[in-house]
Order: sequence, then C-alpha cells, then structure tokens
Amino acid sequence: MEITSVVFDFGNVISLPQPGDTMEVLAALAGMDPETMGRLYWELRHEYDQGTSTGKQYYRKILSNAGVSLGEEKIEEMIRIDTESWCGINAETVKLMENIRGAGLKLGILSNMPQEFLDMARSKLPVLSMPDEAVFSCEVDAVKPGRKIYEILIEKMDAPPESLVFFDDLDVNVKGAEAAGIRAFLWKNPESARRELQKLGIDL
Repeated sequence: MEITSVVFDFGNVISLPQPGDTMEVLAALAGMDPETMGRLYWELRHEYDQGTSTGKQYYRKILSNAGVSLGEEKIEEMIRIDTESWCGINAETVKLMENIRGAGLKLGILSNMPQEFLDMARSKLPVLSMPDEAVFSCEVDAVKPGRKIYEILIEKMDAPPESLVFFDDLDVNVKGAEAAGIRAFLWKNPESARRELQKLGIDL
C-alpha cells in the first residue's frame, strides 16, 4: 500500500538527547546518587507521561522510593530542569519533516509526554505546530507501547495503518507500532530515516 503519512516520536528523535549531566544535576538537588535517580526517573515515568500524575506527584514518588524528603521549591526546580532538558531540537530532523510535508505527505507526532512539558513546548517550540496531527500520551490517557495509543494515532491520521510510517528511538515502541499494523522503524538519525523512506519509494 502507498505511504500517505510519516509520524515521529519526540524525545531523542525530534528533540536532541537530554544533556549528559541531567541525572547528575537532579540527583545533586535531591541528595541522591545519579544511578538511582536515573533508574527511578524511567521506572516511575509511566503515570507522569500518561497524565495521571503531576510533576510534583512524580518527583515525590521518586524521592519517596529513595527515602528522601524535599521542600516544594526544590521539587519545582527538579521539574524545571527536567522540562528544559528536552528542549533541544534536532535541526536535521526538522529539515526532514519539512521535506516530508513538501513531498505532499501528512506529518504526525506520537509521543509519551507529560503535561508540564507539553504546555511549555506548545508556546516555545515551533516544531510542535508542524504536524497535521499529534498524539500526546498525557492528553489521551495512554502510553507507548500500549496498543491504545497507536489506535488513537491511526484514527487521527485517518488512514490505514499500513500506509503510516513511524520512527521511534525505542525498540519496544517500534514493536508496539508494528503490532498495530504500522510500518515502524528504529530511529538512528535523520539520514538513516531518509534512506528508509527512499526504500519505500518516497523521494525526498
């Protein structure tokens, strides 16, 4: 089937990776070791991304699991650091997205994203206004790699799943998309993605 739409994850795909010292900075604020911070940051992220907990609740849960107690100001500072760590944008990915739009294809974003970041990003990151459709986990009460969020994407893109191409930096999310019938690829870099699209007959 002909490809009609290309969809991108946000973190580590449209965005640059978090600065390398992010976990060290968060850990120092909390009086924790960076390894524990990094482990709990990702283990407990699900509800925050899904929109069923706030940033404060998320960080209090991290701190509680580590046996640490912090005041409101430091927790708010951790949320700010976390949010800002995802603000770097990969200019080459943006260029690829522009090329896709120029080729007449629909453009989408599918991302696990907490509400605090999304609220900020919509006002400060123009790239979020580029897609024809966007599905953010915090707004649909579903997260990758669960099937529900891919079904929501398919419905919003208004196209058969096999006509969609999806790029994500996590293999588990790629497999989730494939299970929903979407053509999905593990993200390496913009040039690799461009080559995959060319193999599918999309001339960019």
